[in-house]
Amino acid sequence: MVQAVLVGIAGISLLVGGIGIMNTMYTSVLERTKEIGTMKAIGAKNSDILQIFLFESGLLGLVGGTIGVVLGIGLGKSVEYIATIALDTNLVQASITLPLVFGALGFSFFIGSISGIFPAFQAAKLKPADALRYE
Repeated sequence: MVQAVLVGIAGISLLVGGIGIMNTMYTSVLERTKEIGTMKAIGAKNSDILQIFLFESGLLGLVGGTIGVVLGIGLGKSVEYIATIALDTNLVQASITLPLVFGALGFSFFIGSISGIFPAFQAAKLKPADALRYE
């Protein structure tokens, strides 16, 4: 039951984070419309624009994942330390492995990239003339 609650909380957190990344990327597309128009006018393909925005959204997810990993390790080790002092035993141990950390970071990059798909498609389908005229 506790695990189901934790999975539910994690799922909601992923959804909120994904929506935040998507909102940030939509704002980025609006702010950089003229730049997109300039890139397309000098020969950038739709796939180039798409890759730029997908990579940027993936990096946003990776930064959020890094902050989450650091906070998670800190919280886990703090609970372990407090439990050791309060209970005078080593019953509570936080196990942190490199595959777990890299898996979490890879997953956060993936979620960020998925969240940036719609804004990236919106940026890629802009017409150069319309983007250059945008105010």
